[in-house]
Amino acid sequence: MTSLARLADAGFVTEAPTPAARAEAERAMIAKARRIAKIAAEHAADVDARSRFPQEAFDALKQERLLGIMVPAVQGGEEASLSTIAEICTALAQACASTGMIYAMHQIKASSLVVHCGDDPWHAGFMTRIAREQLLLASATTEGGGVGGDLRSSICGVIRDGDDFTLEKEGCLISYGAQADAILITSRRTPEAPPSDQVMSVLTKDQYRLERSHVWNTMGMRGTCSDNFSFAGRAPARQIIPTPFAEIAAQSMLPHAHLLWASVWYGIAAEAVARAEGFVRGEARKKPGSTPPGALRLAELLVRLQQFKGLIIAGLDRYERVRGDADELSSMGFVVAMNSIKVAASESVGEIVSQAFLICGIQGYRNDSPASLARLMRDALSAPIMINNDRILGNTSNLLAVYKHDPSLSR
Repeated sequence: MTSLARLADAGFVTEAPTPAARAEAERAMIAKARRIAKIAAEHAADVDARSRFPQEAFDALKQERLLGIMVPAVQGGEEASLSTIAEICTALAQACASTGMIYAMHQIKASSLVVHCGDDPWHAGFMTRIAREQLLLASATTEGGGVGGDLRSSICGVIRDGDDFTLEKEGCLISYGAQADAILITSRRTPEAPPSDQVMSVLTKDQYRLERSHVWNTMGMRGTCSDNFSFAGRAPARQIIPTPFAEIAAQSMLPHAHLLWASVWYGIAAEAVARAEGFVRGEARKKPGSTPPGALRLAELLVRLQQFKGLIIAGLDRYERVRGDADELSSMGFVVAMNSIKVAASESVGEIVSQAFLICGIQGYRNDSPASLARLMRDALSAPIMINNDRILGNTSNLLAVYKHDPSLSR
């Protein structure tokens, strides 16, 4: 039973939940996530060391029914706001960055269905399954053959076979692909279609086969288990999302990915600052009446963290104001704003963790110290690399050739 449904049974909600009831339900979701974050924290070091999926955290997320919270209430979900989901991503990432990143990626995939598929019978039914069964969604948008992470291009294409279709995709980097219950995968509309004429399809675990071609062995974000696979699947054609992928990418994936990933990176930064705070307080207790040398740096670091927080809050507020306006979501101004948030956030997390190192000194450098920042730094360094800041800045520079930046505070 969903939280909103429990509120209804308790007499708080009759037909549509009131704003107060919805706010109470969303606070309850965040409280659950913070309890689960403690579980994630207990296993984070082992997840990182063994480069394994954070199973304990996701068992708890399923148990607490937090995987389907973006799904609309009419399909049995919680219809949680993006701000609430971002807060959950931050709480999880403070404990285990891999757990936060996987949760964010799952919700990014859910957004494609929620924003674009409410009127489609099969996909609406699938959203009901996500909420009821707490299905974990993964993404297969990358591809070998020189395409890499360019989401707007593809080599493979859907092959129709009566009422079904088949699809084979090589060299996919699919985070937690082996653990996912379903994969949302991109391809050309047909093998002969232009590379940019893409669709996204939903295939459940019983409808595809994954053959691992390369194991994820990286410096950070090791628990995302982002192995490379060859994908081969067959499913009914009704599981192809009717909306062109270009619209999905612009109107749902772009804002959700940029803001939720930024929330994960903020969680890493916030944890680094918390450890620096703990270190400075410990030093102050050793010499009562004196100010530790790192206290001034800590004050500066809190300013940086507040700027980071404000960046994300402003982005979430802007999205909530225009989320029903497809034209605004696809506008150059909105794209430039979201791209800028993603780049700034990915650079800020590394800078903040680096400053925390200067405060904690050798205790931050050690792996066996309560103030250890090693895993946080390795996870933080992934941010500008995995999203390819150069590509994002290149896309933004192309837009700026025809778009004049709006300097007002209201947009």
